[in-house]
Amino acid sequence: MELNLVNPIVFFDLETTGINIANDKIVEISILKIFPNGNKESKTWLVNPEIEIPANVVAVHGITNEKVANEPTFKELAPKIYEMIADADLAGFNSNRFDIPLLAEELLRVGIDFDMDNKKAIDVQVIFHKKEQRTLSAGYQFYCGKDLEGAHSAEADTLATYEILKAQLDKYEDLENNVEALSEFSAHTKRADFAGFILFDEEKEEIFSFGKYKGRKVEEVLKENPGYNSWIQQADFPLYTKKVLRLIKERMSGPKKNNMTDEEKLKALQEKFNMR
Repeated sequence: MELNLVNPIVFFDLETTGINIANDKIVEISILKIFPNGNKESKTWLVNPEIEIPANVVAVHGITNEKVANEPTFKELAPKIYEMIADADLAGFNSNRFDIPLLAEELLRVGIDFDMDNKKAIDVQVIFHKKEQRTLSAGYQFYCGKDLEGAHSAEADTLATYEILKAQLDKYEDLENNVEALSEFSAHTKRADFAGFILFDEEKEEIFSFGKYKGRKVEEVLKENPGYNSWIQQADFPLYTKKVLRLIKERMSGPKKNNMTDEEKLKALQEKFNMR
């Protein structure tokens, strides 16, 4: 079954130096863009991460330091990557918890103020796990009847993810074929940031999910301990988490004179990234 699209959708996969969203870097990115009329555009880039790729990580995806030594840096590629994703919804395999947060970090590092306003996110892994509890390779065999050749290659994983989602729509009659419904079904938790350090409670207010203030409302904590925000801004947290806290802090200080209030921006983070 082909996807019922209103906007373009980008399926993408990252190979990286590790799994720490705040510190690790992209070494390969593959993007498959599907347009509402059925046209497709795909690009794959190797990326020089400008840091060492650990041997245990090389053993997984096979991308060595020597292989990327003469490749462009993410900063050099960022304008092309952003151009491909700017008008599109996003989809991937474990993308809500890893690929989207890490891509956002990389874009923020080079000065591109990426967010999920006006975007939906479909995580094919979540649909898969809710329905079958499998890995990507097993899912490709289960849904598509094929062995995944070149697993842990960003391009192979991206194409497999796209094929799996189409096969899932064929298999499960209760899956509605539109991006909003698929985004809702594949959402994990009510997150205010990508990494899940700040969640939304039942009253749709932000709460901390970690540390000594776990479960406490963010605004209450920042009023009680103003230095906590400063500590997070200087500590090893994802840039997007820091951005969300800055928005909350600014919102507490009063409305800004622009087209969207901070409260509306944070509501957009909840609604557009499907954190309901």
